[in-house]
Amino acid sequence: MNFSVTEPSVRTKWFAGITVVLYGLITIIPLLWIIATGFKTSEDAISYPPKVVFKPTLEGYVNLFTTRTRVNQDELEDLPPPETWYEQLVRDRGQVIASPSRYGERFLNSLIIGFGSTALCMVLGTAAAYAFSRFRLPLKDDLLFFILSTRMMPPIAVAIPIFLMFKNLGLSDTHLGMIMLYTAVNLSLSVWLLKGFIDEIPVEYEEAALIDGYTRFQAFYKVVLPQAATGIASTAIFCLIFAWNEYAFAVLLTSGNAQTAPPFIPTIIGVGGKDWPAVAAGATLFLVPVMVFTVLLRKHLLRGITFGAVRK
Repeated sequence: MNFSVTEPSVRTKWFAGITVVLYGLITIIPLLWIIATGFKTSEDAISYPPKVVFKPTLEGYVNLFTTRTRVNQDELEDLPPPETWYEQLVRDRGQVIASPSRYGERFLNSLIIGFGSTALCMVLGTAAAYAFSRFRLPLKDDLLFFILSTRMMPPIAVAIPIFLMFKNLGLSDTHLGMIMLYTAVNLSLSVWLLKGFIDEIPVEYEEAALIDGYTRFQAFYKVVLPQAATGIASTAIFCLIFAWNEYAFAVLLTSGNAQTAPPFIPTIIGVGGKDWPAVAAGATLFLVPVMVFTVLLRKHLLRGITFGAVRK
């Protein structure tokens, strides 16, 4: 019997396939449970044993976007008829809508800060990575190690100094402050990842462009950037995921104007206890932007992860 070095056996393929399917199921079950909880009632969400089959409702999403107050039956009867379906849904619980919630504002803050810091990080990281890859810099290796060392430090170790610095500079609870902070944290990751991608681009391409009369910036913009698009896209995904999910600095440095969704979602309190369907609904909506961004760039992400892995 002949065995191929490159072609796996049928048994190996089956084993790999089953392993991938089991890993995918184990990974996606918590996500599916969160999504399903967002469509449960408060009673179904905390029932024991847990309910897998239930009657779906949008009560969790209504509670997520509204602030409600409980009233007695006499007050409910004196109110005019409900004008919308969600108002009727709230009244069925013996409550009335007092005002909109602030989840929409917090979600918008996450979009501004997450994508803003990612864009700024890509601009600075690409420029720095290009300089480290193409030019002879004094103490180049030491500078790269210093940049990497900032990633080794736990955030809590610098939380108090950053809090005091932001307070003195007037950057506390501001979009600009959070964008600058997340950019500084992600910059080391982007520089190291992008340098690896740019190193794989033959320098002869730029030399040919320079001979044709391009300036250094034109060669970088028209030759290097298109070739590094895969690396930039995959690095942007990793930077966005960190900025999108970051919790510790968001709790410490924001409270109102620039507060993002992660510290706001756990504070969603229902009448009489924790409103788990609303929490699950907020978490589900919070997943959508990063999921869409990743799906749109999935081809670049797969290429970026394997870029340079096989050499001819």
